[in-house]
Amino acid sequence: MAGIYIHIPFCKQACYYCDFHFSTSLTHKAELIKALQQEIELQKSFLSGDTIETIYFGGGTPSLLKDEEINLLINTITDLHTVSSGAEITLEANPDDLDHQKLRALKQTPVNRFSIGIQSFFDDDLAWMNRVHRANEAEASVKRAQDLGFENITVDLIYGYPLLTDQKWKHNLDKAFELQVPHVSAYSMTVEPRTALATFIKNKKQAPMNDEQSSEQFIELMDAMKVHGFEHYEISNFSKPGHYSRHNTNYWKGVKYLGIGPSAHSYDGEKRQWNIANNAKYMQAIDNKKIPAEIEILTEENRLNEYIMTSLRTQWGLDLGQLNRIAKGASDQLIKESEEFFDKGWIRREDQIIYLTQAGKLYADHIASGLFF
Repeated sequence: MAGIYIHIPFCKQACYYCDFHFSTSLTHKAELIKALQQEIELQKSFLSGDTIETIYFGGGTPSLLKDEEINLLINTITDLHTVSSGAEITLEANPDDLDHQKLRALKQTPVNRFSIGIQSFFDDDLAWMNRVHRANEAEASVKRAQDLGFENITVDLIYGYPLLTDQKWKHNLDKAFELQVPHVSAYSMTVEPRTALATFIKNKKQAPMNDEQSSEQFIELMDAMKVHGFEHYEISNFSKPGHYSRHNTNYWKGVKYLGIGPSAHSYDGEKRQWNIANNAKYMQAIDNKKIPAEIEILTEENRLNEYIMTSLRTQWGLDLGQLNRIAKGASDQLIKESEEFFDKGWIRREDQIIYLTQAGKLYADHIASGLFF
């Protein structure tokens, strides 16, 4: 099995915290859609004929696409690949795009899952982030989608930023539970270089993020999700049983995927490649029937470290047997290096599987990097 990711590099405006590749000009959207279609054709052999189990429209803001543009891209995939009849097809969407007309149009596409970028149910927080939508649109967009029969919905929330008091964070979580969505993704506010937020902090127009606040709100998040029957199946992702993001879960489990579009990444088990993050150069290269990508052949050490990083983040944990299948005897070294994390109560072991404890989830990246080869 395999997945296909399609990057839609357009947004109405730039969120202050975002460092993803996008343009706020839609002038060349039609040409870009054509280039995406052409790249799907050029990359048809990348997945070696594996059945496509998931298709994910990310961005950017994929909900800016028309239904006929979505259908065009999906049809191009189905013409060139075997796509599972039960494939998960996800569209990332902004709440302000999901009006009745848009949702009715999307019912005419194979899209069967929405990832809605709510981030907060407070207008002042959304304005601080420079989000386009407002709180009433966030709630209404979910209800409209549900009314039209879209049940497989995940919402994104952000925590750990100065405006978000613990009371507001509790309200955001309660609102998500009230909406009865089966999946929630929640991320700590991260200050990425070359973003507006980083510039504001550098110029002292904005206070830095508070790590203690972020940790406390992460703990509140984990506790609340458990009470409401959600599984914490990946550091930033929670779902009701059976409602995992199949596409993202496959990333963490090392399943092959093909990335289409400017800045998109691909992986086939032996190498990674990533496209140029420039719309004009991307389209020019594709027009010349060239894939504008850099390629990295993964070494044994790369594969070990990647497996450590991704597996530890999940509820399925790190399988020492799998580690040894990548490199004979690797588990012995990892067990030796992990002693301090066992002593601190950050990881636990059951048979051949190593898991993060709840306390350890606060230090997931630190633990993984400490175990790298």
